[in-house]
Amino acid sequence: MLRVVAVRAWGLCSRPPGLCTLRSAASIAVHFPRPCLADQPLGIKVLGLDPLQEVTLRALVESEHGSLFDSCAHYRADGQGNIDLDTAPSTGGHYTGVMPMGLLWSLTPAALEHPYDRLEKKDVVKTPMRVELLVHKGHSQPKELPGLVLAKEKVDRWFAAPGVQRIRLREGDVRGSLFLPPGYGPFPGVIDLFGDEGGLVEYRSSLLASRGFASLALPYFGFEDLPRMMKDFHLEYFEEAAKFLLRHPKVKGPGVGVIGTGKGADLALSMVTFLQEVKVGVSISGCCSNTAASLHYGEQTIPALRYDMGMVQISDTAVFDIFESLGDPMDPENKQSIIPIENADGQFLFVVGEGDRNWKSSLYAQLAVSRLREHGKDNFQLLSYPGAGHRIDPPCSPFCIAARDRVLGVPILGGGEMEAHCRAQVDSWEKIQAFLQLHLS
Repeated sequence: MLRVVAVRAWGLCSRPPGLCTLRSAASIAVHFPRPCLADQPLGIKVLGLDPLQEVTLRALVESEHGSLFDSCAHYRADGQGNIDLDTAPSTGGHYTGVMPMGLLWSLTPAALEHPYDRLEKKDVVKTPMRVELLVHKGHSQPKELPGLVLAKEKVDRWFAAPGVQRIRLREGDVRGSLFLPPGYGPFPGVIDLFGDEGGLVEYRSSLLASRGFASLALPYFGFEDLPRMMKDFHLEYFEEAAKFLLRHPKVKGPGVGVIGTGKGADLALSMVTFLQEVKVGVSISGCCSNTAASLHYGEQTIPALRYDMGMVQISDTAVFDIFESLGDPMDPENKQSIIPIENADGQFLFVVGEGDRNWKSSLYAQLAVSRLREHGKDNFQLLSYPGAGHRIDPPCSPFCIAARDRVLGVPILGGGEMEAHCRAQVDSWEKIQAFLQLHLS
C-alpha cells in the first residue's frame, strides 16, 4: 500500500509536531511503500508552488565515508503550482526528459569530492541510505550554488527488509555473509559474487533476501584471511560454499544458484559447469573465458585469458579505457581459457550492456550462446541492453560511467548512457529474480 509523506511549510503559529518549519508555501510529497527498500521507486511531487514557477530539484546523499553525492534537475510547475515527476519533464541539470527516478539515477560526487567515487552501501542492515530531497528557487546548474530552499524532505532507503537476518560466515575456508529472509522457509539459495575489486560486497545479497532468497555474499580475495590479490583460483572454495548453503535448514534443494558480475560472472559460469550443487548461473557483464588468474578444480586447470596493458588508453582526465586490453577468446592461443559451458546441465542467464566499455561483455555473451547452440543446448536466456554500461546493479543504483578501481586505485571507464543503463537495471532485476525462482523452485 502506498502512503504519502509530506513536509509542508506551515506558519510558525500552526506548526504540527514533527514537521519542518519553512517560510515557503511549497511542500514535497513522496509516495513510497513501507518499508522503503533501495530497489523500489519513489513517487515524488512538489505541491504549492506558484503557477509555472521554475525550480531546481536536488537530491543529496552522504556516504558512510562522509563523501557527499548530489544531483539536480530543472522543472516548471503546472498551472496549479504542482510538479509530478512521474509525468513532468526536466528541462536541464543532470538530465532532461521524464525520469521519475532521475534524481537518484544521476547522483554523482559533489564538488570538491573525488570525481570517480562510487556510491555503494556498506552497512546494509543497521542503517539506511538517507536521501534528502530539496526544492530550490530558480534554475541552478550542477556544481553551482543553488537558490533559496523552498521545501525539503528526507527519505530512508533500506537495503534489508524487516526480519532479514545477516549471519557473518567463517565456515571452514569460506568467508562471507549469509542473508536469510524472514520466516521458516525453505528458500531458494543463491551465491552472490562481484568482480576484481575484491572484498565483501553485500548490498545485492541483502536485497535478494528481502525478495525471498537465501543469499550468500561470497568474497574470494581481499577479505579477512583470504588471499590479498587474485593469483590462482581454486573451485573447491566455491564448492565448499555451495555445500554449506545446501546444508542450511532454511535453504531449498536440490541445488543452488549463483549470480556474478564481472570476474564473478565467469566464476559463476565455471561453477554451473563443474559443480553438481550449482544448477543456475546468472552472468552479468561477464566473459565466456576464465579471466585474470588460472582456475583449478581437482586435476583440471583452465588458464587465464590475460590483459595486455599496452592496449590500455588513458584519457585527458586520467580515466583508463581497458576495452581492448583483454585477449581475444577466439584466438587459437587463448581457446584453452574458454569455459566449457556446453558440458553443464544447469541453466544460464546472460545479462549484458551493449555500451559496456570495461570489456566486450556483449560479444562474450554472444560467443557463449553460440557455443551452447553448436552443442544442441537451449539452456540459456540472453538479456542484451543497448546503451547500458558495465556495472548493472539493482534498480535505483546511481549510474557511474567511470569508477575508481579499489585494487588499482585509478578510474576505469565502464561506459553506457545514464537513462538506458538505469532502465536496464530496472528490467533485468525483475527478470533475474524470476529466472532464479523458476529454476530453483
